[in-house]
Amino acid sequence: MEQYIVTGMSCAACQARVEKAVNAVPGVESCAVSLLTNSMGVEGNADAREIIEAVEKAGYGASKKGLDNKEKKGSAAEAEDALRDRETPELRKRLLASLCFLILLMYFSMGHMMFNLPLPAFFNGNHLAVSLIQMILAAIVMIINRKFFTSGFNSLLHGAPNMDTLVALGSGASFTWSTIVLFLMTDAMKSSDMARAASLMHELYFESAAMILTLITVGKMLEAYSKGRTTDALKSLIKLAPETAVLLRDGTEVTVPVDEVKPGDIFLVRPGESIPVDGIVESGSSAVDESALTGESIPVDKLKGDMVSAATVNKSGFLNCRATRVGEDTGLSKIIQMVSDAAATKAPAAKAADRVSAVFVPAVIIISLVTLAVWLLLGKDFSYALASGISVLVISCPCALGLATPVAIMVGNGVGAKNGILFKTAASLEECGKAGIVVLDKTGTVTKGMPVLTDIVPCGGFDEEAVLKLACSLENRSKHPLAKAVTDEGEKRGIQAEEISDFKALPGNGLMAKLNGKELAGGSLAYISGMVFIPEDIREKADEFSAQGKTPILFSEGEKLCGLIAVADVIKEDSTEAIDGLKAMGLKVVMLTGDNERTAKAIADKAGVDAVIADMLPDGKEKVVRRFKELGKVIMIGDGINDAPALTTADTGMAIGAGTDVAIDAADIVLMKSSLIDAAAAVRLSRATLRNIHENLFWAFFYNVICIPLAAGAYVGLGLSLNPMVGAAAMSLSSFCVVSNALRLNLFKLYDAKKGRKNETVDTAAFLEAVEDIRNNMQGKTNKKQDKTEERKMTKTLKIEGMMCGNCEKHVKKALEALEGVTEAKPSHEKNEAVVEFSAEVSEDTISAAITEAGYDYKGMA
Repeated sequence: MEQYIVTGMSCAACQARVEKAVNAVPGVESCAVSLLTNSMGVEGNADAREIIEAVEKAGYGASKKGLDNKEKKGSAAEAEDALRDRETPELRKRLLASLCFLILLMYFSMGHMMFNLPLPAFFNGNHLAVSLIQMILAAIVMIINRKFFTSGFNSLLHGAPNMDTLVALGSGASFTWSTIVLFLMTDAMKSSDMARAASLMHELYFESAAMILTLITVGKMLEAYSKGRTTDALKSLIKLAPETAVLLRDGTEVTVPVDEVKPGDIFLVRPGESIPVDGIVESGSSAVDESALTGESIPVDKLKGDMVSAATVNKSGFLNCRATRVGEDTGLSKIIQMVSDAAATKAPAAKAADRVSAVFVPAVIIISLVTLAVWLLLGKDFSYALASGISVLVISCPCALGLATPVAIMVGNGVGAKNGILFKTAASLEECGKAGIVVLDKTGTVTKGMPVLTDIVPCGGFDEEAVLKLACSLENRSKHPLAKAVTDEGEKRGIQAEEISDFKALPGNGLMAKLNGKELAGGSLAYISGMVFIPEDIREKADEFSAQGKTPILFSEGEKLCGLIAVADVIKEDSTEAIDGLKAMGLKVVMLTGDNERTAKAIADKAGVDAVIADMLPDGKEKVVRRFKELGKVIMIGDGINDAPALTTADTGMAIGAGTDVAIDAADIVLMKSSLIDAAAAVRLSRATLRNIHENLFWAFFYNVICIPLAAGAYVGLGLSLNPMVGAAAMSLSSFCVVSNALRLNLFKLYDAKKGRKNETVDTAAFLEAVEDIRNNMQGKTNKKQDKTEERKMTKTLKIEGMMCGNCEKHVKKALEALEGVTEAKPSHEKNEAVVEFSAEVSEDTISAAITEAGYDYKGMA
């Protein structure tokens, strides 16, 4: 998406006009204009010059972001420049100048008449002089606020009248009529008809002409100030970017602008300093505060080899780092770009308002003319009819319609960014809250994605520490993922592994070595059973751990069993709370995993999901999402490359921030803290934003539906009428009210479960039926809803040794299912076998070769 800065827009009608003009340019696929940020996002292959020319022909200005300020490099500087509040200071100057002359004008026009305030002797009884001074003061106020006239009439000439056109017509009509009355007053005074001259004083609307402009300027300034506040979150992110970095060059410390840092440079960060660019720690250790990027308040320990991110703060130690990503490639710049891009996109809810805005101003002008004509036909004098027509012009507010959606989206995006939840588009922020089903990838999303030691059961006179020390000594030489879980726990407890000799790793069985002349062994129940006696209570414990989805590993020393250790990919601390939060909002939660059904069910029971689908192949996730989309809108949450197709297919894709770049690119929302609890928070925030949009749209439509007839005089029979000045004040406040309502989102507590209202959009029975249907299709069973007969398939059981955990099962499954003729394979490390479904004959030599190449022993068919 190419982004542009658009100047000269004042309301939703301008926004619609620019979009229409750019969409007509050949090569433009889509265009979204934001009145809030005065920006435009264009997709397609159209030439930038043609796009800018189209905007200029429509009566506005445009420039490509980053081109008009070439000395600034990096997306952070560009974004800061784009978000700078240029409107409020200019409007403040105009308002102060207008007020000075308006006060004088009101003194001359009403002060002496209503409050008997004294006038200079020259003006006493001189109606012409009083009228002339009013005209001069009104003209000065009009010159000060000439932008309304230049913009309004320019837009009218281009056939696209906007809010400025309404203001210019209203104020201009008041001034023109008053000038005509002034000439009539001159004629009356020439003919010495002083009574008529005095009566014509009441026909003057010079103060209305000036008051309309001043009140609209007040509203514009309040609106500009409030709009500026909607981007506070993004501005605070931009301010985090450090301006300088300390580089180490030829052994000397050199302070340079951060723009001069290149990948590969060595930079130094002292305690209390911000990290200038993304990098990797070469030496040193420290605790780094990453709350600016992730929202996580607890500092993260950083050691040699760990990644550090720009704008995070070094809290304690001294870090020597090598730059890896600089400029626009840093994590901070990407976040800024992501939030900025989201502001440049358009939410679906804005489309209805855009359609109304496109015809709103022409319709108001017609209503104003009709009002003038009707009152004249009904016998009212021209002054009354004109006042009603002017009231219609100045009370109508297309701005409220145009701002209703983008201000809420911008504030919602900002609140999400402050809490580590990044919405890539306005549509993703809106659609997320409409979902009825959440599909979770298990590994790395619900669970930590790496095995950890969960239980130690000592026996034979050993205690926990002794068992763990023996296990660490043996597993220290192994590269198996389960071995790392054991050694990591040893490091955590401060256990020092002893030196062993004659180490052997026996694929499919376990490990062997010698320690102080005694033979050590570690492995599965089946392997250790062949070496030492296993008490019944240990066997039962091993079976219990297996039922819970854990992998039991037994250890022996000589001819004595030392104990049992259980290792598992455990659930993240907050996953259960997050899933409960999603279910409390009425969403159906289903977990996908490649694990066998027993392990999957154990994890699903702990996590509290509504359903689990086990034995899931990577390419099957997309099909599952498609099936669930038949029931309603679907959120897919994942972190791996194999999740990318499903993330793209889902109505809303959420990627875990610690996941792969492919998954993050494919997703609509990125959870920077890699916490599932942020998924529930994102749904709550989306629903709150959508409610705010509906409130804003209701107010915008309601205001115009009620106020336009009031201004036209439709309620005169009820004793209700409207002065043009009151209409101008109402118009000014309408936009301010819409923006202020959106700012309330800053107070929304997105982590408060009570804020998530229950909204169940998917029928439970239909959901469970879909889950069963998916399972049946995966298992090759007959779908009850279809009249199809399944082909007969051959099923054989293969004896395989060497599998010790769920990861081993996945390797065997992948190796077998890669063979032509194999439909499905279901390995079990507990039974040392694999049940394989064949659609064609496969030679036993081919099967044996595939299993051996995967690192396991094939023992024939059962």
